[in-house]
Amino acid sequence: MTKQDDTRERVMDLMESLEVGQAIPSERQLTQDLGVSRLTIRAALDELVRDGYLDRRHGSGTYVTEPKIAQPLTLTSFSEDMRRRGMVPGSRTLELASTSAGARMARRLQVSPAERLVRVKRLRLADAEPMALEVLHIPEVLVPGLNRADLEDRSFYDLMKERYGIVIASGTQSIEPTVTNEEESEVLGVPLHTPAFLFERTTVSESGRIVEFVRSIYRGDRYRLVADLTPARNRNGRVAGALRAVDRAGDGKRRRLQTARASAAFQSKGEDQK
Repeated sequence: MTKQDDTRERVMDLMESLEVGQAIPSERQLTQDLGVSRLTIRAALDELVRDGYLDRRHGSGTYVTEPKIAQPLTLTSFSEDMRRRGMVPGSRTLELASTSAGARMARRLQVSPAERLVRVKRLRLADAEPMALEVLHIPEVLVPGLNRADLEDRSFYDLMKERYGIVIASGTQSIEPTVTNEEESEVLGVPLHTPAFLFERTTVSESGRIVEFVRSIYRGDRYRLVADLTPARNRNGRVAGALRAVDRAGDGKRRRLQTARASAAFQSKGEDQK
């Protein structure tokens, strides 16, 4: 372990005794306490700021931030993810409307452009704090009678299974860095052009039908993406020299791949929202 890595770990140990929003000691104080150079301290703090553990405020100090939620690359519901992390999931339905599919959504769902869809916009919450804004489309014929109250503080996948007998079997999801536009910033309670993750997911039921397309904006300051890696093997069982992501969440002690981290570099994307 390098001196910088060791210093980072020691600073993180110190952070364990501090509350979220509390300032850490000054660089000078850390230099004295940890017995390392100020250059090493600064490099370790820069890394912790970049990784989202600390927030440096000009002229004020450096503060402990809310821990990021690890988002596994697996097919699971938001509600299930939050409960697994000891948080209380919630949602607020901002919009529910019936609309025609149109050409683009018809391609996504493999239906006629004239097919009627239910369009739902929801704010997803964890411990009552805004975490993500999602917009989902589902063929209206699959969810007759669906109303706003049905979706309040409830998993949509659970609702589909319990009321409509639709069980999600698989899905395809893309992830890319982006920044929030005006609407997303207002709903999520973050500044305009805040780094974020854009998730687009198409899910398929056990019957083989595409049942939904959902587009979600997750706060980049509260999420990180993780994937376990295993060697890919060819037909004779030998390692093929490639790695693939396994769809299960690792614990904090496993080595993780942090993909597509939202950072200040995302600003270059501008407002490239759909």
